[in-house]
Amino acid sequence: MSTEQNKAIVTRFYEELWNQRNLSVADDIFAADCLTHQLQSGTASVGMPRSPEAVKKHVAEWLAGFPDLRFDIEEMVAEVDQVVSRSVMQGIHMGTWLGLAPTGKKVSIRMSVTHKIKDGKIVEDWVLVEALGFFQQLGLVPATEKILSRAAR
Repeated sequence: MSTEQNKAIVTRFYEELWNQRNLSVADDIFAADCLTHQLQSGTASVGMPRSPEAVKKHVAEWLAGFPDLRFDIEEMVAEVDQVVSRSVMQGIHMGTWLGLAPTGKKVSIRMSVTHKIKDGKIVEDWVLVEALGFFQQLGLVPATEKILSRAAR
């Protein structure tokens, strides 16, 4: 597949699956044996299986907690079988999300995802999310300035 075709698959991931809430798109764009790497500092990058059904469940969980959730793609670069995208996820925490009661807080989180495409399907992805900022915006973690002022004591 061309890099433009691969970019079109990733665009469908954001626009159709997430923004238009068309969960069935997962069946079209994810391989049954896709591996997802949730990148975190200090831990090995180990891929976890994520089938189209698992993707649909994941998206539905996020939409239950953030019903107005939206992704805006800031940049997308493709080479051979990989597409790297930088995006901003925005929404208001209006429903229970992973056991966390609604906070009513608006969040805006930057993320970077690398998707590997084979035969028109996402077969592997590496996800890096601005988790600290996300948890700070929800009020779960003190602001960076506050954390640093404690460390300076």
